[in-house]
Amino acid sequence: MGIGVLEDRHMTRPPGTSKLGEEEGPAFDTASTSDLKKDGDIILVPQPSDSPNDPLNVSIIDLQHLSLKWLRTNEEMQWSMVQKNSIMLILAFSSGVTTSLGPMISPGLVIISKQYNASPDMVSTFMVGSILLFTGAVTFFTASGANIWGKRPFFVISTLLLLISNIWGTFADSFPSLAAMRIFQGIASAPLETLVTSTVSDLFFVHQRGLRLSLWGVMLGTGVLLGQIISGYIIEAMGITGTFAISALIFCLILPLMYFIIVETTYTKPRNTKFDEKRPGSRASSIGSMDLKGDDPLSEPKESYKSQLRIFRGRLSDDAFWKGVVKPFPLICFPAVIFSTLVYASFFCWLLMIGVLSVNIFSAPPYNLTPAQVGLTNIPLALATLIFSPLSGWMADAIPVWMAKRNGGVFEPEFRLVLMLIAIPFSTVGFIGFGIASSKGLSLTWCLVWITMHSIAVPFASQASISYVIDCHTKDANQAFVTINFVKALLSFVASTIGNGLLAKFGPQTLFIGIAMLNLGISLLTIPSYIYGKRLRSWVARSEWAKKI
Repeated sequence: MGIGVLEDRHMTRPPGTSKLGEEEGPAFDTASTSDLKKDGDIILVPQPSDSPNDPLNVSIIDLQHLSLKWLRTNEEMQWSMVQKNSIMLILAFSSGVTTSLGPMISPGLVIISKQYNASPDMVSTFMVGSILLFTGAVTFFTASGANIWGKRPFFVISTLLLLISNIWGTFADSFPSLAAMRIFQGIASAPLETLVTSTVSDLFFVHQRGLRLSLWGVMLGTGVLLGQIISGYIIEAMGITGTFAISALIFCLILPLMYFIIVETTYTKPRNTKFDEKRPGSRASSIGSMDLKGDDPLSEPKESYKSQLRIFRGRLSDDAFWKGVVKPFPLICFPAVIFSTLVYASFFCWLLMIGVLSVNIFSAPPYNLTPAQVGLTNIPLALATLIFSPLSGWMADAIPVWMAKRNGGVFEPEFRLVLMLIAIPFSTVGFIGFGIASSKGLSLTWCLVWITMHSIAVPFASQASISYVIDCHTKDANQAFVTINFVKALLSFVASTIGNGLLAKFGPQTLFIGIAMLNLGISLLTIPSYIYGKRLRSWVARSEWAKKI
């Protein structure tokens, strides 16, 4: 049992461990699965309620396990997969466009430096680093607010503010104005960069999340890369402010989609927890039979579309706002959060930094590329993202299910980490190869081959880290991703501030080999995380300090 994941002496089912197949493992002989809702032979985790307002209440479930009463009442009232996938597609696209706002100005950093007589590091700091830093800082407040008032108001307001910020950037005529606009843009970006992952857990079951997270990963990766490709041409044709004018037009299209399609996905009433209530230390066991109290979900009326369009719905939770703001800080003590934070932050930061540093490398001899040509160097990276992000998403679902079936039907979140077997060698070789190739002035083709290898690695590392932490701490997914995003933002800010200076001091070979070794060291944390992950989850679940968070 475990396929390399060590069993825990205290808990057979720590949070995150679940039953996906019909096979009865010895640790589950006290829990009947005959009356649980399923998708084929996969038990749905979490179990949906019978309410027509529950986003997990969809028509894919195995009908033989449902009562006739449920069928008659809910046949026309479930959340359709078309609706849920539409929400996910719009949020993923909007998140990708928002993420592109940071690096899209990279092809014009040299132009801004000359136009406003500012140093390269100062321009990189205020044009790229500041937006990331303020996005990461503000997520503490938006995540807490989303838990209390729901995600919809933050998504809609974020889109509106981003539209305003791009209009501001279109007419900015000084470096201080551009710098202030980028800070405002960073604040406005926070919800669309950090609330999408928790929306995935609102809408989809454990075995469905990998593919949807991969869609989000495709949009993020292509946003970072395609943004630079397109903006390179825009900068040459229309100047720096032209990139913000085009972005404003895009957000003009996103805003009505956000308002009319992105309804509230937070479901606040208790779900059927029959399958979870026997798990020691689980949230279900702490609430006992809460799901048996109150009104019958079957009698709950379906909320009308007009009602769903409300921006503000009042408080959806009794949680304290400021407690939610500080909650991400102690979450960094959770081993799964530590691992996911370091891996995701490292891989994403270096993807961003390749875009920033390659501007100086490719703009100088022997390459002498123009801003548009520098932007075009991102094409192979973007293609790699488009190809391997869906593949990583499929593998993030398929491999854990395959492993679970060979583990007596027991799913462990650590099975997600198998994807790091692909991410680690590709990123390490890619960094070393690019450092040597650019240092020796090898052909542009060789440089692009090596940096594309890291681009291939990113979706696998992102899938492994994000899906792992969601599986381990589903109810804390908002705050956990705040922690992850803030560290990513802080690391990216520091890297963008000192990156050009380090490149000038050490040269590309020494710098990128150093990055390769740092990234490799962080990635190797996968080994203890996989082996001891179940025991660590049990330790967190049993810890009094963790229960107080």
